[in-house]
This record gives sequence, structure tokens and C-alpha cells, in this order.
Amino acid sequence: MSVNQIPVYDVIIIGAGISGICAGYHTQDKCPNKSFLILEARAAMGGTWDLFKYPGIRSDSDMYTLGFPFFPWKNPKAIADGPSILSYIKETAKEFNLDSKIRYNHKVTDASWDSKEKMWTIEIKDHADVNNMTIKTKFIFACSGYYNYDEGFTPDFKGIEDFRGTVLHPQKWDTNLDYTDKKVIVIGSGATAVTLVPEMSKKANQVTMLQRSPTYIFNMPSEDIIANFFKKIFPAKTAHSLSRRKNVQLSIWIYKACKKWPDKMAAFFKKKIKKELGELYKEEDFSPKYNPWDQRLCLVPDNDLFDAMKSGKAKIVTDTIDRFTEKGILLNSGKELEADIIVTATGLKIQLIGGVKPKIDGKEVHTGKLHAYKGAMFGGVPNMAFTVGYTNASWTLKCDLNCSFASEVLKYMDDNNYEVCTPKFDPQKFATEPLLDFDAGYIKRSLDILPKQGDKAPWKVYQNYHKDVKMLNTDTVDDKYLEYS
Repeated sequence: MSVNQIPVYDVIIIGAGISGICAGYHTQDKCPNKSFLILEARAAMGGTWDLFKYPGIRSDSDMYTLGFPFFPWKNPKAIADGPSILSYIKETAKEFNLDSKIRYNHKVTDASWDSKEKMWTIEIKDHADVNNMTIKTKFIFACSGYYNYDEGFTPDFKGIEDFRGTVLHPQKWDTNLDYTDKKVIVIGSGATAVTLVPEMSKKANQVTMLQRSPTYIFNMPSEDIIANFFKKIFPAKTAHSLSRRKNVQLSIWIYKACKKWPDKMAAFFKKKIKKELGELYKEEDFSPKYNPWDQRLCLVPDNDLFDAMKSGKAKIVTDTIDRFTEKGILLNSGKELEADIIVTATGLKIQLIGGVKPKIDGKEVHTGKLHAYKGAMFGGVPNMAFTVGYTNASWTLKCDLNCSFASEVLKYMDDNNYEVCTPKFDPQKFATEPLLDFDAGYIKRSLDILPKQGDKAPWKVYQNYHKDVKMLNTDTVDDKYLEYS
């Protein structure tokens, strides 16, 4: 089917990472008669797990919740490395024939809604393998994550041009970099830094994690003993489902405990670290200035960070940077850290809808002025859903709920002969609040582009899986705040 030779699809999914594959599955499962494509800007599927190549890249969530509920995770390691996760995504896509729906090197640069035509017009960027292209679709599913794939965030470090060694960001890792017997400084204290330090210390002479302020760290085994026991006595799908439920409950309990008893939970996390490090433990290195779960917890699997510190190959320095020097970094304390390689594990840049700025009837939509309906659609934007995972739990838990919900909306529209669905925010009934009550730097830097939320359902984004199950999977899609026409 085409309009003036322009291809027309029922659904266009933007992004072929975890979210895009999840959206493809639910679209195919609930709306088998829908025509759809998955458009991927890069040359391969996998999103984050194909993009990042830095040493030791792994999940920071267990794979029973980061994995798909409809395709069991078979690997005995619950905390998995990046290549294993990428293989799992590819295996899932192949299992459900979603790989045939992906179009690579198809970067969406523009999306315009026409109210008369009741359709989106999508523009595809010219590429060596793909000419400029226009596609029309009735519904857009934005599954491109929430960060800029082209570049990460690096502060303007004074004197960085003076450093004679190598400086690189984990998002742009050079796989040919040889750090054997080198002195390495990793700037940062988040999940990337905590992953890099123990892995690089296996080859490097010395790895220093230089942190401006500490992060709460929680160490746990990479293998889930209970989940592996379930696998021995139950069929794969049953074992996966039971393990998923168990780990959902555990993550919710830890989050709630951190919010209810922040001092006790902070002491609990630090006590576990003291037990591992003994005399190497320094209070200033593990005492964040915020409460647990005001920012995301960092996971240390199998004590790898602490083992690296005990071996003498890794250390933590808590201080601030005055400037880069020829030999390394001069700290504000007056101490100079020497290095051959400096890794700026300093965070991400937020970007929504893959950088696309949607237009409605020729008028550009400013995402920072929109409200998030159930954390799955934008108020005032017709026939568009999006996926953004949890900040306090596994990404895929929320992603799967959003994908299932959007597919139910599509099915409801078909069953009732509707062509358009638009969430309608009522400012008279709902107060406006920031979307995320989260203290992370990458969130604070992006408040102007992040949509807002309301003060109660269905415009409140609760960051609570059980509430979202009811709101997105149990409650009807025939909602007074969803305007069908």
C-alpha cells in the first residue's frame, strides 16, 4: 500500500535495541495484521549492548528482569557481560522473526503529523547504503532510549590539551587501545567506572578511580543460586517467570527500604564493603552526600572491585580536579595523579526520540513542555508511544509494560474503528511536576528537554512496577484522558 509511491506502514518502531525488539514482539503478538518496520540508525541491532565496547561491559541489573518475560534467559550468570546480552537480544529477534523487520542505517531525522491525513511522515537520513527516504505511518513507537548515541558527556576540564597521554570516553572506546602495564585514571563513580576499574586492573599497572563524590555500592554474586535451582526443577519459561517475580520483589523491597530507612540502609551497604576491604576501607570513599537511591545504586558482582583493590592494582581517590597536566591530573588537594591513559566515565547526554523533534501540523513540539501519560505516551501528541525504563529498577520491566500497553491501544483502535488516539492533559485537574525525582547529574542537565508529569494517575510516573502493572496492563485503555477519534 502506498500514497504517491511513498511506503505506508501501520506502525514504525524507531530503534532496534531491547526496547525496539520488545515493541516488535508485542505489536506482532497483539496486532498480527499490522504492518510494521523497525528502523535502526546504526548498522547493527542491540542498542546500548552493541554500541559500548569498553572492557568488562555488563548489566547492572539481573537478567531475569533485564531480559524479556516472553523469552527465557538461559545463561547461569544473572549479572551478564555485554556480549552475552547482545547475543540474547539477537537470539530473541531471530526466534520471533523480528530480525526480518529491521532496516539498518535508517536514521529518522524528522517526523511530522498531518491531522487531515491522520498519518505521520517520517524522513530517513541519506546514508552510504540508504538514499534519502520518506515513509508514512499511522503510529510511531519511539524506542531509541534516552541518551545521545553520538557522544557522551565530558566536562570542560581545564588543561586537557596539555596531557600527553590518551583521553577517551567509554562511549567512544578504542578497541585497539593497549593498556597493558599502563597507569590508568578512571574519572567517575557510577556504574561504568565501577565496571571499568576491576576489569582494566587485570592488565594495567595501576588503575585509579578518581571520584568527586562516592556512589552507594552493593556487592552480590553474579550467579543467582535460587534462579539456577528453579531451572533444574521447572520448565524454562516457568523458571524464568519465578525468578523474575522474585527479583522484582527484591528490588522493590530494597528501594522501599532505602527510602524508609535511609540511614540504616546506608550503614548496611557500608558494613558489607568494610567486611570485604578491612583496613583498606576509607569512610570518605564510600559515604555519598545523598541518601541511598536518590541516585542509582552501583552493583559490584562477585566482589570484583574490592578484590582488585586488595590486590593493590586498583584504588579509589576521592577529590576534585584542578586541572589536567602533562603527566596526569592535579587535584585541588595539591596532589598530582600520574597517568598514561585517562578515561572520562563522566556520564551520558540525554536525548529523546533519537534526536527527532516531532511536528504536529507543521508546528514543532517541545518535549520539555509535554506531560507523560502513564510514562508511555505524550499528552497532545497523537498516535505516538515511547519507552523509557525505570531509574530504580531494571530498564526492561517498564519497557515491556509500555510496549504491551501501546499494543493494546492499537488493538482497541482497530476493534472500534478508530484512527487516532491522543492523550489529553487537563491542567485544571492536575498539577505539573518534574518527570523524575532523581538526583543524577545527567537528569539535572536535561530538565529543559524532559517532559513533565502530573501529581496523580494517569499522569504520574510512579517508578513502581506493581502500580504500573495495574495502570498499564490491568486498567482498560478506554480512558477518559485518551481521546479516540
